[in-house]
Amino acid sequence: MAIALESRRSDIIAHNISTMPPRASVEAASPSLLLAEGGRAVGSRGWDSSFLTDGSLEAPVDWVPGLENFLFKHILTFIQTTDPNNVVLAYVKGEIEAISKASALILHTFDALERRLLDTLSPMLPPIYTIGPLQPLVDQISAKSAVSSMDCSLWKAEDKCFEWLNSKEQNSVVYVNFGSYEVYTPSEIQELALGLAESKKNFLWILRPDLVKGNSGVLPPDFTAETKDRGLIVSWCQQEKVLSHPSVGGFLTHCGWNSIMEGITAGVPFLCLPRSTDQPANCRSICSEWGIGLEISKNFKKDEVGMLVKELLEGEKGSEMKRRAMEWKEQAATATACPHGSSFQNLERLVKEVLLK
Repeated sequence: MAIALESRRSDIIAHNISTMPPRASVEAASPSLLLAEGGRAVGSRGWDSSFLTDGSLEAPVDWVPGLENFLFKHILTFIQTTDPNNVVLAYVKGEIEAISKASALILHTFDALERRLLDTLSPMLPPIYTIGPLQPLVDQISAKSAVSSMDCSLWKAEDKCFEWLNSKEQNSVVYVNFGSYEVYTPSEIQELALGLAESKKNFLWILRPDLVKGNSGVLPPDFTAETKDRGLIVSWCQQEKVLSHPSVGGFLTHCGWNSIMEGITAGVPFLCLPRSTDQPANCRSICSEWGIGLEISKNFKKDEVGMLVKELLEGEKGSEMKRRAMEWKEQAATATACPHGSSFQNLERLVKEVLLK
């Protein structure tokens, strides 16, 4: 890919390898990063491979100002290694070292959401432009521009879910979606299904054709019949539109960052089931820092799922999380408001100070 890019001029490159744009004469890149020095720090402290299994992952990370209650288990999962020669760790270290050469860092977040961490990182890095949440920002721009926005998705959305949602009471539905690429074992899907059934609550479950490892027909016997009046399963949907529907009272998610930003924009609380990459770190922010979510155990069973779904939709903790979620929704709207929102102004600054420079 790098060779191909070097042979042609590109103004924008969307890719996860931030060292590639400079080779293609692109001056600004936007890498995703979080504590990627973690693997090297583990090795430098003298821990061997037992560190990953002896409970040490519960130890706090204490070398990053601006983070509280951040543990080693929250570090990017693919660099949780004590091998200094690990290929992925070497790649990530190279990406981080390239950041200092960037003209700008463009982050999909907003100032109020991660203010302490941004204040800590800003003096260490090239100029940071926070321009999130993206969708309301795009809506603000589209309303004032002749250029329309374009949707894209890996899957075809089914619109029948909206008629079903219209039939449900306000804040009575838990929306379940694990993103575009995460996969689960048949036993995990069965426990989730049984938990949803035992909760006796309404649910909209996005069950992708490739969600289950090796087998798509893994729902428990009689599950569909038992939940037919309060559950709907579809293969894909327009997530932002679903999350903003009045009947949706919570979001059971894998904690992918885009899903989190969409949930915050809609003002819904979360049930978190993180698995890989940055998801554990995102879950930590949702539950421990922003106060808008509950985490499902890694080795969960149906009873836990059912209990947490009920707590989310009708419990005291759920009510408090909903209140705080609505506060974050308001702050997200403020950040993207034209013309004085922080993200709106940051986008204008980005264009003037970097793209048109």
